[in-house]
Amino acid sequence: MTTEAPGEQDSTLFTLEKTTASLMEVDAAFRANLNWNYGERKNRIWSLYEKNKNAQWNAATDIDWTPKVRFGEPLNDAESAGLASFVVGEGSPVPKELLNQFRWEYLAWMISQFLHGEQGALVTTARLVETVPDMEAKIYAASQVADEARHVEAYAKYIDEKLGTSYPINPGLKALLRDLLQESEWDIVYLGMQVIVEGLALAATRLASTGFGDPIITSITRMIARDEARHIGFGVVSLTGMYDEMTSAEQSVREDFLLESVHLMSRRFLLREVWERMELDVERGVTFAMNDPMMFGYRQLLFQQVIHLLRQLGLLSPKLRELFLSESLAKPEAFRGMA
Repeated sequence: MTTEAPGEQDSTLFTLEKTTASLMEVDAAFRANLNWNYGERKNRIWSLYEKNKNAQWNAATDIDWTPKVRFGEPLNDAESAGLASFVVGEGSPVPKELLNQFRWEYLAWMISQFLHGEQGALVTTARLVETVPDMEAKIYAASQVADEARHVEAYAKYIDEKLGTSYPINPGLKALLRDLLQESEWDIVYLGMQVIVEGLALAATRLASTGFGDPIITSITRMIARDEARHIGFGVVSLTGMYDEMTSAEQSVREDFLLESVHLMSRRFLLREVWERMELDVERGVTFAMNDPMMFGYRQLLFQQVIHLLRQLGLLSPKLRELFLSESLAKPEAFRGMA
């Protein structure tokens, strides 16, 4: 591909030629941008880029991989996978004798979804390198691609060498990634990845870093959470003020995208895949996860970050607030003071 003038855009068709059980095919038309204005390197995104360079770590050498992890061995409460303890007690779909198995399956499910989300971030952020118009955003996005590759490496190594089992991508996350890879508007890719997916990932990895008893995954999630915080900052800085200048029709398109994205992600944390693998009553398990106070609070903690980011960007519309409440992803006080 060549360009004839600064900022000229070329249409590119990206196609994976085959689909297998482990490969998702996405056809997408988008415009690639090259910009010959290299900037003064004194703005906030360049500052974030400098921080990103200084914060690089090596998944192979900066993580202690020596502790043993034996999938299925008995766990005590202190070693259990954080919120996996929510199934203890009356009304639980998990029989007492299967509680230890559930804790391990929950860990495998959670880390698998982290891994799939990181690959989604890897591919969509690479797309941003091509499509965003500003050089500073291209440069930062390229550094984030390296971060995401490291995250994929760390989670995949943990699953392959320590757990020995994994889960397929959650259907809601898969649908959102397909939407993002088919999206032609680069700012919507930002919204989906840097705000929704990364916002949830930051909250989830911070919770995981204190909720897993295994020192290896605790170390991995703590280091990844630091990276995710910078990635979110990149998205917010890039998008701040952008929507003030859009027409009502353009804003409506963004609102529709966010409504669908939030709905898809709200379905992600009901553990349907775990109930299925353990051959438990799936609908009972989904209903329990939806209504259990601990899981209810967990989802609200995750989406609290997303709500904060949307408020910063001026995108927390009445329809979105209504969705967060109807899906039990927030309490009314989260929107106190808003018209």
